[in-house]
Amino acid sequence: ALSAVLQAAPGAATPSRAPTPGVAAWEREFQRVQQSLLQALADDSATAGEDGHSFLPFRRRCFSLQQAMDAATGSLRAQLRAAVSRLSPGLAQLAALDAAMAGALAPREQAQLALMPALLEKHFNRLRQDAADTLPAGAWLARFRQDMRALLRAELDLRLQPALGLLATLQQAAPTQGAPAQERP
Repeated sequence: ALSAVLQAAPGAATPSRAPTPGVAAWEREFQRVQQSLLQALADDSATAGEDGHSFLPFRRRCFSLQQAMDAATGSLRAQLRAAVSRLSPGLAQLAALDAAMAGALAPREQAQLALMPALLEKHFNRLRQDAADTLPAGAWLARFRQDMRALLRAELDLRLQPALGLLATLQQAAPTQGAPAQERP
């Protein structure tokens, strides 16, 4: 798929004539998705009552947040890709390249990100074991929560990078900020 996209002539992909929201609208949508996910990461209510005897509630939370990030960032990326493809034949080819890269890299990315709960569990157990020697009671769990949030924020940043690249393409290629982007002659 990647080879086919790279060998296709830029004029072969015909952009849609449908109007797309202006760059400012896409910037707001990116910020909305990012802020919504950051709020979800900061909300510890799902595990607030946990005393650290079991990692299972934290595994569930991590998995749930990863699913939410995957769905939201994937949808945003697809929408931005469609907006980029409407700007010109060359940018339509770039959007097709992004889609091919996403398809090629997604299985590996998913496999690597799926390891995070297991790594967090090791960290959880290590902190709990070391707590009696080095940390005051309860401090290890607060530290674990902080570390888990930091790792999930890093994952969110990773997942948002392709959408951010597409947004930058829109910002550079759109005729004017805030005006509806239309196909260029």
